[in-house]
Amino acid sequence: MTPLYLDYAATTPVDPRVAEIMGQHLTLDGVFANPASRTHRYGWDAEEAVELGRSQLAPLLGCDVRELVFTSGATEANNLALKGIAEARAGSGRHLITSPIEHKAVVDCFKVLEQEGFEVSWLTPEPSGVIAPATLAAALRPDTILVSLMAVHNELGVKNDIAALGALCRDAGVPFHVDGAQALGKMALDLSTLPVDLMSFSGHKIYGPKGIGALYVSRSLSPPPVAQMHGGGHERGLRSGTLPTHQIAGLGAAAACYGGGALEAELVHLEACRGAFLRGLGTLPGVHLLGAGAPTMPGILNLAFDGVDGETLQMAVASELACSSGSACNSVSVEPSFVLTALGIPRALAFAALRFSFGRFTAVAEAEGAGAWLAERVASLRSPVAVSS
Repeated sequence: MTPLYLDYAATTPVDPRVAEIMGQHLTLDGVFANPASRTHRYGWDAEEAVELGRSQLAPLLGCDVRELVFTSGATEANNLALKGIAEARAGSGRHLITSPIEHKAVVDCFKVLEQEGFEVSWLTPEPSGVIAPATLAAALRPDTILVSLMAVHNELGVKNDIAALGALCRDAGVPFHVDGAQALGKMALDLSTLPVDLMSFSGHKIYGPKGIGALYVSRSLSPPPVAQMHGGGHERGLRSGTLPTHQIAGLGAAAACYGGGALEAELVHLEACRGAFLRGLGTLPGVHLLGAGAPTMPGILNLAFDGVDGETLQMAVASELACSSGSACNSVSVEPSFVLTALGIPRALAFAALRFSFGRFTAVAEAEGAGAWLAERVASLRSPVAVSS
Protein backbone atom coordinates (compact mmCIF):
# COMPACT_ATOMS: atom_id res chain seq x y z
CA MET A 1 0.00 0.00 0.00
CA THR A 2 1.28 3.44 -0.91
CA PRO A 3 1.64 5.71 2.14
CA LEU A 4 -0.43 8.87 2.33
CA TYR A 5 1.78 11.78 1.28
CA LEU A 6 1.96 14.34 4.09
CA ASP A 7 5.32 15.96 3.30
CA TYR A 8 4.27 18.92 1.17
CA ALA A 9 6.66 21.22 3.03
CA ALA A 10 9.56 19.15 1.65
CA THR A 11 8.29 19.24 -1.92
CA THR A 12 5.02 19.27 -3.81
CA PRO A 13 4.03 17.14 -6.78
CA VAL A 14 3.88 19.08 -10.03
CA ASP A 15 0.33 20.19 -10.72
CA PRO A 16 -0.98 18.50 -13.93
CA ARG A 17 -1.75 21.95 -15.35
CA VAL A 18 1.89 22.90 -14.83
CA ALA A 19 3.18 19.65 -16.34
CA GLU A 20 1.11 20.29 -19.46
CA ILE A 21 2.63 23.75 -19.91
CA MET A 22 6.15 22.43 -19.33
CA GLY A 23 5.62 19.77 -21.98
CA GLN A 24 5.04 22.53 -24.52
CA HIS A 25 8.56 23.86 -23.92
CA LEU A 26 10.72 20.78 -24.46
CA THR A 27 10.59 19.43 -27.98
CA LEU A 28 11.20 20.71 -31.51
CA ASP A 29 7.50 21.37 -32.07
CA GLY A 30 7.37 23.47 -28.91
CA VAL A 31 9.15 26.51 -27.43
CA PHE A 32 12.46 24.86 -26.58
CA ALA A 33 15.21 27.24 -27.67
CA ASN A 34 17.78 29.24 -25.76
CA PRO A 35 16.08 32.51 -24.77
CA ALA A 36 19.40 34.31 -25.27
CA SER A 37 19.39 33.41 -28.98
CA ARG A 38 18.19 36.68 -30.43
CA THR A 39 18.90 36.05 -34.12
CA HIS A 40 15.94 33.77 -34.90
CA ARG A 41 12.31 33.08 -34.13
CA TYR A 42 13.00 30.09 -31.87
CA GLY A 43 15.00 32.25 -29.49
CA TRP A 44 12.48 35.09 -29.61
CA ASP A 45 9.68 32.70 -28.66
CA ALA A 46 11.74 31.29 -25.80
CA GLU A 47 12.52 34.76 -24.50
CA GLU A 48 8.83 35.59 -24.67
CA ALA A 49 8.04 32.45 -22.64
CA VAL A 50 10.59 33.44 -20.00
CA GLU A 51 9.11 36.90 -19.65
CA LEU A 52 5.61 35.44 -19.49
CA GLY A 53 6.72 33.27 -16.58
CA ARG A 54 8.20 36.31 -14.87
CA SER A 55 4.98 38.26 -15.37
CA GLN A 56 2.94 35.38 -13.91
CA LEU A 57 5.11 35.14 -10.80
CA ALA A 58 5.21 38.87 -10.02
CA PRO A 59 1.50 39.28 -9.07
CA LEU A 60 1.76 36.46 -6.50
CA LEU A 61 4.51 38.48 -4.82
CA GLY A 62 3.16 41.96 -5.39
CA CYS A 63 6.36 43.13 -7.07
CA ASP A 64 7.62 44.50 -10.37
CA VAL A 65 8.78 41.98 -12.98
CA ARG A 66 12.13 43.79 -13.08
CA GLU A 67 12.71 42.84 -9.44
CA LEU A 68 12.79 39.09 -10.09
CA VAL A 69 16.00 37.16 -10.77
CA PHE A 70 15.59 33.53 -11.78
CA THR A 71 17.80 31.01 -9.96
CA SER A 72 17.94 27.24 -9.59
CA GLY A 73 15.94 27.47 -6.35
CA ALA A 74 15.81 29.07 -2.93
CA THR A 75 19.20 27.68 -1.89
CA GLU A 76 20.96 29.47 -4.73
CA ALA A 77 18.82 32.57 -4.17
CA ASN A 78 19.85 32.60 -0.50
CA ASN A 79 23.52 32.29 -1.45
CA LEU A 80 23.24 35.13 -3.96
CA ALA A 81 21.45 37.39 -1.49
CA LEU A 82 23.57 36.73 1.59
CA LYS A 83 27.03 36.42 0.09
CA GLY A 84 26.25 39.05 -2.53
CA ILE A 85 25.14 41.70 -0.03
CA ALA A 86 27.99 40.89 2.38
CA GLU A 87 30.45 41.41 -0.46
CA ALA A 88 28.72 44.54 -1.72
CA ARG A 89 28.64 46.21 1.70
CA ALA A 90 31.79 44.93 3.37
CA GLY A 91 33.27 48.40 3.21
CA SER A 92 30.46 49.77 5.38
CA GLY A 93 30.63 47.15 8.13
CA ARG A 94 31.04 43.45 8.75
CA HIS A 95 28.23 42.70 11.19
CA LEU A 96 25.45 40.32 10.13
CA ILE A 97 22.31 39.11 11.92
CA THR A 98 20.32 35.88 11.59
CA SER A 99 19.02 33.11 13.85
CA PRO A 100 20.33 29.60 14.55
CA ILE A 101 17.06 27.98 13.43
CA GLU A 102 17.01 29.26 9.85
CA HIS A 103 17.09 26.80 6.96
CA LYS A 104 20.49 25.20 6.44
CA ALA A 105 20.85 27.14 3.19
CA VAL A 106 20.94 30.31 5.29
CA VAL A 107 22.76 28.99 8.38
CA ASP A 108 25.59 27.51 6.30
CA CYS A 109 26.00 30.72 4.30
CA PHE A 110 26.48 32.68 7.50
CA LYS A 111 28.97 30.13 8.80
CA VAL A 112 31.00 30.59 5.61
CA LEU A 113 30.83 34.36 6.03
CA GLU A 114 32.04 33.97 9.62
CA GLN A 115 35.05 32.08 8.31
CA GLU A 116 35.69 34.99 5.95
CA GLY A 117 35.91 37.42 8.84
CA PHE A 118 32.35 38.68 9.20
CA GLU A 119 30.79 38.82 12.67
CA VAL A 120 27.40 37.11 12.99
CA SER A 121 24.88 37.72 15.77
CA TRP A 122 22.74 34.59 16.17
CA LEU A 123 19.41 35.76 17.61
CA THR A 124 17.76 33.66 20.31
CA PRO A 125 14.26 32.67 19.19
CA GLU A 126 11.23 32.60 21.44
CA PRO A 127 10.23 29.13 22.73
CA SER A 128 7.69 28.96 19.90
CA GLY A 129 10.40 29.53 17.28
CA VAL A 130 9.57 33.09 16.24
CA ILE A 131 12.01 35.99 16.48
CA ALA A 132 10.70 38.81 18.64
CA PRO A 133 11.16 42.28 17.11
CA ALA A 134 12.67 43.45 20.42
CA THR A 135 15.36 40.78 20.09
CA LEU A 136 16.30 42.06 16.64
CA ALA A 137 16.20 45.69 17.78
CA ALA A 138 18.69 44.93 20.56
CA ALA A 139 21.11 43.31 18.11
CA LEU A 140 21.20 46.03 15.43
CA ARG A 141 24.40 48.10 15.39
CA PRO A 142 25.83 50.95 13.31
CA ASP A 143 28.06 48.43 11.48
CA THR A 144 25.23 45.96 10.72
CA ILE A 145 25.02 45.42 6.96
CA LEU A 146 22.50 42.57 6.63
CA VAL A 147 19.65 40.82 8.48
CA SER A 148 18.17 37.51 7.28
CA LEU A 149 15.13 35.85 8.88
CA MET A 150 12.60 33.48 7.33
CA ALA A 151 8.92 34.26 6.84
CA VAL A 152 7.48 30.81 7.66
CA HIS A 153 9.55 28.22 9.48
CA ASN A 154 10.03 25.08 7.42
CA GLU A 155 9.91 22.69 10.40
CA LEU A 156 7.50 24.44 12.76
CA GLY A 157 5.22 26.39 10.44
CA VAL A 158 5.39 29.47 12.70
CA LYS A 159 5.28 32.88 11.02
CA ASN A 160 7.64 35.71 11.86
CA ASP A 161 6.25 39.24 11.91
CA ILE A 162 8.07 40.22 8.75
CA ALA A 163 6.47 43.67 8.63
CA ALA A 164 7.69 44.56 12.14
CA LEU A 165 11.14 43.03 11.68
CA GLY A 166 11.54 44.70 8.31
CA ALA A 167 10.49 48.06 9.68
CA LEU A 168 13.31 47.89 12.23
CA CYS A 169 15.80 47.15 9.45
CA ARG A 170 14.39 49.90 7.24
CA ASP A 171 14.66 52.45 10.05
CA ALA A 172 18.28 51.39 10.64
CA GLY A 173 19.15 51.47 6.93
CA VAL A 174 20.02 47.74 6.95
CA PRO A 175 19.09 45.43 4.03
CA PHE A 176 16.55 42.80 5.09
CA HIS A 177 16.56 39.36 3.44
CA VAL A 178 13.72 36.90 3.92
CA ASP A 179 13.71 33.21 3.05
CA GLY A 180 10.21 32.95 1.61
CA ALA A 181 10.31 29.33 0.44
CA GLN A 182 7.48 28.29 2.78
CA ALA A 183 5.56 31.55 2.39
CA LEU A 184 5.04 31.67 -1.37
CA GLY A 185 1.58 30.31 -2.15
CA LYS A 186 0.88 29.89 1.57
CA MET A 187 0.16 33.50 2.56
CA ALA A 188 -0.68 36.77 0.87
CA LEU A 189 2.47 38.69 -0.05
CA ASP A 190 2.76 42.28 -1.21
CA LEU A 191 6.40 43.16 -1.61
CA SER A 192 5.45 46.59 -2.90
CA THR A 193 4.52 47.52 0.68
CA LEU A 194 6.45 45.09 2.89
CA PRO A 195 9.80 46.49 4.15
CA VAL A 196 11.75 43.64 2.54
CA ASP A 197 14.77 44.12 0.27
CA LEU A 198 15.41 40.54 -0.82
CA MET A 199 13.28 37.38 -0.71
CA SER A 200 14.08 33.84 -1.89
CA PHE A 201 11.68 31.29 -3.40
CA SER A 202 11.54 27.79 -4.90
CA GLY A 203 9.19 26.53 -7.58
CA HIS A 204 8.87 23.02 -6.19
CA LYS A 205 7.13 24.31 -3.04
CA ILE A 206 4.17 25.61 -5.09
CA TYR A 207 3.47 22.61 -7.37
CA GLY A 208 6.05 23.71 -9.91
CA PRO A 209 9.21 21.90 -11.04
CA LYS A 210 12.36 21.37 -9.04
CA GLY A 211 15.46 23.22 -10.19
CA ILE A 212 13.89 26.66 -10.58
CA GLY A 213 13.36 29.51 -8.14
CA ALA A 214 13.78 33.23 -7.88
CA LEU A 215 15.29 36.02 -5.83
CA TYR A 216 13.32 39.20 -5.35
CA VAL A 217 15.70 42.18 -5.35
CA SER A 218 14.03 45.49 -4.57
CA ARG A 219 14.80 48.19 -7.11
CA SER A 220 15.42 50.55 -4.19
CA LEU A 221 18.25 48.38 -2.85
CA SER A 222 21.59 50.04 -3.54
CA PRO A 223 24.08 48.63 -3.99
CA PRO A 224 22.50 45.35 -5.17
CA PRO A 225 24.08 41.99 -4.32
CA VAL A 226 27.31 41.12 -6.09
CA ALA A 227 26.84 38.25 -8.55
CA GLN A 228 28.10 34.90 -7.29
CA MET A 229 27.95 33.13 -10.66
CA HIS A 230 29.68 34.43 -13.77
CA GLY A 231 29.62 33.61 -17.44
CA GLY A 232 27.27 35.52 -19.70
CA GLY A 233 25.74 38.22 -17.54
CA HIS A 234 22.20 36.86 -17.67
CA GLU A 235 19.45 38.22 -15.41
CA ARG A 236 20.77 41.78 -15.53
CA GLY A 237 24.22 40.54 -14.57
CA LEU A 238 23.09 39.00 -11.28
CA ARG A 239 22.91 35.34 -12.31
CA SER A 240 24.72 33.95 -15.33
CA GLY A 241 23.64 30.76 -17.04
CA THR A 242 21.26 29.67 -19.79
CA LEU A 243 17.71 30.18 -18.58
CA PRO A 244 15.70 26.89 -18.49
CA THR A 245 12.68 27.92 -20.54
CA HIS A 246 10.56 24.88 -19.63
CA GLN A 247 11.19 25.29 -15.89
CA ILE A 248 10.46 29.01 -15.93
CA ALA A 249 7.27 28.33 -17.88
CA GLY A 250 6.38 25.77 -15.21
CA LEU A 251 7.11 28.19 -12.37
CA GLY A 252 4.97 30.85 -14.03
CA ALA A 253 2.12 28.40 -14.60
CA ALA A 254 2.34 27.25 -10.98
CA ALA A 255 2.11 30.85 -9.76
CA ALA A 256 -0.82 31.55 -12.08
CA CYS A 257 -2.75 28.68 -10.47
CA TYR A 258 -3.10 30.83 -7.33
CA GLY A 259 -5.00 33.59 -9.11
CA GLY A 260 -8.71 34.35 -9.04
CA GLY A 261 -9.18 33.58 -5.35
CA ALA A 262 -7.42 30.22 -5.52
CA LEU A 263 -4.81 31.25 -2.92
CA GLU A 264 -7.49 32.12 -0.39
CA ALA A 265 -9.36 28.88 -1.11
CA GLU A 266 -6.20 26.85 -0.69
CA LEU A 267 -5.51 28.39 2.72
CA VAL A 268 -9.04 27.43 3.80
CA HIS A 269 -8.35 23.89 2.58
CA LEU A 270 -5.07 23.66 4.48
CA GLU A 271 -6.77 24.86 7.65
CA ALA A 272 -9.45 22.20 7.17
CA CYS A 273 -6.82 19.49 6.71
CA ARG A 274 -4.97 20.58 9.84
CA GLY A 275 -8.17 20.62 11.89
CA ALA A 276 -9.21 17.22 10.56
CA PHE A 277 -5.83 15.67 11.40
CA LEU A 278 -5.97 16.99 14.96
CA ARG A 279 -9.58 15.85 15.24
CA GLY A 280 -8.53 12.36 14.20
CA LEU A 281 -5.71 12.42 16.74
CA GLY A 282 -8.38 13.03 19.36
CA THR A 283 -7.46 13.13 23.04
CA LEU A 284 -4.27 11.10 22.79
CA PRO A 285 -2.22 12.17 25.83
CA GLY A 286 1.44 13.15 25.80
CA VAL A 287 1.33 15.03 22.49
CA HIS A 288 3.27 18.30 22.15
CA LEU A 289 2.38 20.80 19.43
CA LEU A 290 5.71 22.41 18.61
CA GLY A 291 5.48 26.09 17.79
CA ALA A 292 2.35 26.51 19.91
CA GLY A 293 1.54 30.05 20.91
CA ALA A 294 2.72 31.68 17.69
CA PRO A 295 0.88 32.49 14.44
CA THR A 296 1.25 29.51 12.12
CA MET A 297 0.90 28.55 8.49
CA PRO A 298 -1.82 25.86 8.65
CA GLY A 299 -0.14 23.51 6.21
CA ILE A 300 2.64 22.52 8.64
CA LEU A 301 2.08 20.61 11.89
CA ASN A 302 5.00 19.45 14.04
CA LEU A 303 4.12 17.04 16.84
CA ALA A 304 6.31 15.33 19.44
CA PHE A 305 5.18 12.30 21.43
CA ASP A 306 6.01 11.34 25.01
CA GLY A 307 6.81 7.75 25.89
CA VAL A 308 7.80 6.60 22.41
CA ASP A 309 11.26 5.77 21.09
CA GLY A 310 11.89 8.09 18.17
CA GLU A 311 13.44 5.56 15.79
CA THR A 312 10.69 3.03 16.54
CA LEU A 313 8.04 5.66 15.91
CA GLN A 314 9.53 6.69 12.58
CA MET A 315 9.75 3.10 11.37
CA ALA A 316 6.20 2.37 12.50
CA VAL A 317 4.74 5.41 10.73
CA ALA A 318 6.62 5.06 7.43
CA SER A 319 4.44 2.26 6.08
CA GLU A 320 1.28 4.38 6.22
CA LEU A 321 2.26 8.05 6.33
CA ALA A 322 4.94 9.85 4.31
CA CYS A 323 6.04 12.61 6.68
CA SER A 324 9.30 14.09 7.95
CA SER A 325 11.03 13.11 11.15
CA GLY A 326 12.67 15.53 13.52
CA SER A 327 15.98 13.80 12.89
CA ALA A 328 18.75 14.47 10.40
CA CYS A 329 20.71 11.35 9.52
CA ASN A 330 24.18 10.97 8.11
CA SER A 331 26.44 8.02 7.55
CA VAL A 332 27.90 7.95 11.04
CA SER A 333 25.26 9.26 13.42
CA VAL A 334 21.64 10.15 13.96
CA GLU A 335 20.96 13.49 15.60
CA PRO A 336 17.71 15.24 16.48
CA SER A 337 16.73 18.30 14.51
CA PHE A 338 19.12 21.19 15.15
CA VAL A 339 16.07 23.46 15.19
CA LEU A 340 14.36 21.59 18.00
CA THR A 341 17.49 21.30 20.12
CA ALA A 342 18.16 25.03 19.61
CA LEU A 343 14.71 25.67 21.07
CA GLY A 344 15.67 23.71 24.18
CA ILE A 345 13.49 20.69 23.47
CA PRO A 346 14.91 17.60 25.24
CA ARG A 347 16.74 15.20 22.91
CA ALA A 348 14.42 12.27 23.59
CA LEU A 349 11.36 14.36 22.74
CA ALA A 350 13.06 15.92 19.71
CA PHE A 351 13.78 12.41 18.40
CA ALA A 352 10.06 11.61 18.71
CA ALA A 353 8.95 14.62 16.66
CA LEU A 354 7.20 14.28 13.31
CA ARG A 355 6.34 17.03 10.84
CA PHE A 356 3.13 16.56 8.90
CA SER A 357 2.47 18.96 6.04
CA PHE A 358 -0.70 19.12 3.98
CA GLY A 359 -1.30 20.33 0.47
CA ARG A 360 -3.55 20.85 -2.50
CA PHE A 361 -4.07 17.15 -3.12
CA THR A 362 -4.67 16.12 0.51
CA ALA A 363 -8.30 15.16 1.08
CA VAL A 364 -9.76 16.38 4.37
CA ALA A 365 -11.13 12.90 5.09
CA GLU A 366 -7.67 11.43 4.46
CA ALA A 367 -6.15 13.88 6.95
CA GLU A 368 -8.65 12.91 9.62
CA GLY A 369 -8.08 9.21 8.97
CA ALA A 370 -4.33 9.72 9.19
CA GLY A 371 -4.68 11.41 12.57
CA ALA A 372 -6.83 8.57 13.88
CA TRP A 373 -4.41 5.92 12.60
CA LEU A 374 -1.47 7.76 14.16
CA ALA A 375 -3.24 7.94 17.54
CA GLU A 376 -3.79 4.18 17.52
CA ARG A 377 -0.22 3.50 16.44
CA VAL A 378 1.33 5.71 19.12
CA ALA A 379 -0.91 4.18 21.77
CA SER A 380 0.14 0.69 20.72
CA LEU A 381 3.82 1.63 20.83
CA ARG A 382 3.35 2.86 24.37
CA SER A 383 1.58 -0.30 25.52
CA PRO A 384 3.41 -2.84 27.73
CA VAL A 385 2.97 -5.46 25.01
CA ALA A 386 4.69 -3.26 22.42
CA VAL A 387 7.49 -2.39 24.82
CA SER A 388 8.14 -6.02 25.80
CA SER A 389 8.10 -7.19 22.21
